[in-house]
Amino acid sequence: MEREILEKFDHPFIMGLEYAFQDADRLYLIMEFVNGGELFFHLKQVRGGFDEDRARFYAAEMILALEYLHKSGVVYRDLKPENVLIDSEGHIRLTDFGLSKSGLEESDGRTESFCGTPEYLAPEIIRDKEYGYSVDWYSFGLVLYEMLTGVNPFKTGQDMSLVEKMNEILNKEIPIPKKLSVEARDLLRQVLKKNVSSH
Repeated sequence: MEREILEKFDHPFIMGLEYAFQDADRLYLIMEFVNGGELFFHLKQVRGGFDEDRARFYAAEMILALEYLHKSGVVYRDLKPENVLIDSEGHIRLTDFGLSKSGLEESDGRTESFCGTPEYLAPEIIRDKEYGYSVDWYSFGLVLYEMLTGVNPFKTGQDMSLVEKMNEILNKEIPIPKKLSVEARDLLRQVLKKNVSSH
């Protein structure tokens, strides 16, 4: 599935697939060379997150990539700092499409598989109901929050069980720091809503 998805893509902010082949045991994906490291690495180099200009730049490119995927009938389902690479010129590339699902244009933009990285799961995935592209916007909100604050609100209890973490995602109110600009606070409130009907 990942190979099929990557073969369809041609976007400046999505990792390019140069070549693919397989033997009896494995599939090999030869990707473009992106040497700037993961967004995760860059976030760990600063305390308290990026300044808003830098976060805005990365966020804008993520939005363009997600819009492209959604228009192509693909829900990404694994947006997190580890899956955002930075190239030598400072632009992003989304990578790792192993959890993505294509063909949503044939199912009214809905799917129901339970998958993703726990700290970045949208509430509608946890509720085990049909969901659509909104799950990517919720994950985007968490990545944006992390870029602006330096922390993911659901990574605080590393010793928590998966069930406890999911309960937090469903019920914990995410604190929006007052130090952020009005625009940043408003955007975070819009994409981090717990109720999918209000997305």
